[in-house]
Amino acid sequence: MGCSTLGGSVSFLITGPVILAFLFVINLMTGGPWWVQWPALGIGIAWFFSLMRVLKAVVILGGLAGLVAVLSGRRGF
Repeated sequence: MGCSTLGGSVSFLITGPVILAFLFVINLMTGGPWWVQWPALGIGIAWFFSLMRVLKAVVILGGLAGLVAVLSGRRGF
């Protein structure tokens, strides 16, 4: 599941937990040994890095918006 773009990262923030919930339900229904923690670990790590990519973009865009506001002489108050 390659999230090399910002759009892919944003969509994975939604689909990752949905996939994990689906796997959790399957694990509950099938019984037997508890295996869902391994996909949860992998999806959780990928979800964290996707979140960091999205937050980085938000911080950069916010900084650019602030820079444009300062350079244009506008104040947000």
